[in-house]
Amino acid sequence: MPVETPLLDKVKIPADLRKLKPSQLRQLADELRQETIDAVSVTGGHLGAGLGVVELTVALHYVFDTPRDKIVWDVGHQTYPHKIITGRRDRIRTLRQGGGLSGFTRRSESEYDVFGAAHASTSISAGLGIAIARDLEGKDFNVVCVIGDGSLSAGMAYEAMNNAGASKTRLIVILNDNDMSIAPPVGAMSAYLARRFSGRTFSRIRSVWDFVSQYLPKRVTRFFNRAFEHTVGLVTGGTLFEELGFDYVGPIDGHNLNHLLPVLRNVKNNEDRPALVHVVTKKGHGYPPAEASDDKYHGVVKFDVATGAQVKSKGGAPSYTKVFAESLIKEAKKDDKIVAITAAMPSGTGLDLFEKKFPHRTFDVGIAEQHAVTFAAGMATEGLKPFAAIYSTFLQRAYDQVVHDVALQKLPVRFAIDRAGLVGADGATHAGSYDVAFLTCLPDFVLMAASDEAELVHMVATAAAIDDRPSAFRFPRGEGRGVVLPAEGKPLEIGRGRILREGNSLAILNFGARLSECFKAADDLAAHGLSATVADARFAKPLDTDLVLRLARSHEVLLTVEEGAIGGFGSHVLECLARNGVLDQGLKVRTMVLPDVFIDHDTPAAQYASAGLDAKAIAAKALQALGRSADGRLMAGIRR
Repeated sequence: MPVETPLLDKVKIPADLRKLKPSQLRQLADELRQETIDAVSVTGGHLGAGLGVVELTVALHYVFDTPRDKIVWDVGHQTYPHKIITGRRDRIRTLRQGGGLSGFTRRSESEYDVFGAAHASTSISAGLGIAIARDLEGKDFNVVCVIGDGSLSAGMAYEAMNNAGASKTRLIVILNDNDMSIAPPVGAMSAYLARRFSGRTFSRIRSVWDFVSQYLPKRVTRFFNRAFEHTVGLVTGGTLFEELGFDYVGPIDGHNLNHLLPVLRNVKNNEDRPALVHVVTKKGHGYPPAEASDDKYHGVVKFDVATGAQVKSKGGAPSYTKVFAESLIKEAKKDDKIVAITAAMPSGTGLDLFEKKFPHRTFDVGIAEQHAVTFAAGMATEGLKPFAAIYSTFLQRAYDQVVHDVALQKLPVRFAIDRAGLVGADGATHAGSYDVAFLTCLPDFVLMAASDEAELVHMVATAAAIDDRPSAFRFPRGEGRGVVLPAEGKPLEIGRGRILREGNSLAILNFGARLSECFKAADDLAAHGLSATVADARFAKPLDTDLVLRLARSHEVLLTVEEGAIGGFGSHVLECLARNGVLDQGLKVRTMVLPDVFIDHDTPAAQYASAGLDAKAIAAKALQALGRSADGRLMAGIRR
């Protein structure tokens, strides 16, 4: 017998998917799940979330006329199946690789990626904006926002829902619930009720009631509205969403296509109100290793499909994140006022280790960075010592709180800024590029950057000792340099850097984890007969002005090197030199920062090379400033 062509081979774009019979979708979903598993086993990336929405992805593209109808995915880390059936299957094994597909939705990548995302809780706001634009322009298409229960913990999602409910704009929100405990049992009865409550008849009854209620006394209207909403809420669990102005439907089994398809068809016909469909799924569904350990399979490196075993790193040095966590544990053993706060990233920030030791002093506030910062500020007013461990890219979401609730009140909140600098496969959306610039402009703020894991240990101790103002210390993603760690951290002198190698031709002043590259550059320059001083600033604020001026006055060239955007450490060094008149004395200064572009996903080494922040680029910049060519010879026509 001839082997039948897999259905997935017939689906190049969603229009092909819509040619299938409903009875064929189960097979297609199974093939799509296997293709996702196989692809991620090669590239690494986010796995569990994508496996959990395979059936939902198929159902959405089957019921809705994409790309004319718009699907807005929240975060975007669950969209690998979406990418496969929207014309990108032939490139799916380039995920998160240099020049390959992004691990998140990206408008420039496909017309099916309606809104770029990688941070949580943006979908409803963006979707409402698209829907309002549709209405203003007299167009007719559906807007569907897919948001997870974790993303729904952020205030932004509720701000958007409140706005959407008040506007009565036609909008569909899919709540992908893969962890919440609010959901009642999902089965045939709840699926039946969901179909009934999402149907056109029910919608028309509601619309008639809305019309009639305009002419009834407000007290009567309020009474019957409450009775109606609570009746639906008692049956479906959706009272909160009804209060926000949404027609609530669910919960329904997100892995059962016979439940999904009729409900999606029904809400597609909603005329003048937003609707929320509560879909219950399981992360990692259909792949036993991921189902058994959804936290470890949320994001994975390359793995063996048969066993689920992930490829272990060959490096021997501990990660910066682990060093931070273990250092904080040591400080907390000595000081019971130390508490730790994370915004839904306990394992990513290492605070899961802290929580094992101090469960009552660890607080996970959900995807709510704004709340996390002000929550920490409140703790600080009562004498606690809060450490808010937040990725640099996510701290951007809470900048007003850092300014208004922490810095302005001079509260000693300690920010542990993980993922500083470029982060590799997650790309521009997760790069820690801007925190130096946006924190060093704040009065009385202390900002440190660890050049290696031993320095990180001391900076944790330093932050614990600062009781009179806010502070932060930043450190990169990945493994440390393998240096010997101190037995315990010793507080550093605030605002004091260090000289690590003395030279006389030029000076390299480092801030952050590029120090090893600075040493390599100094070695390269030595081969050209140039002696370089290498210094580590440690602090961007307060800046060690004595160190800066000493280096400037005793060298012909001063290079600053940092893993941040323009406006950060180098800018403060330039301001210091200008203020002290050193720039008027012929000093050649070069600030080496991240270029003024968003740097795409690749390996960290490739990213830093393209950014001009590796040893080769540092040495080349020094030679250029000295008027020498790449081989170290004096360039013709240049006087020194």
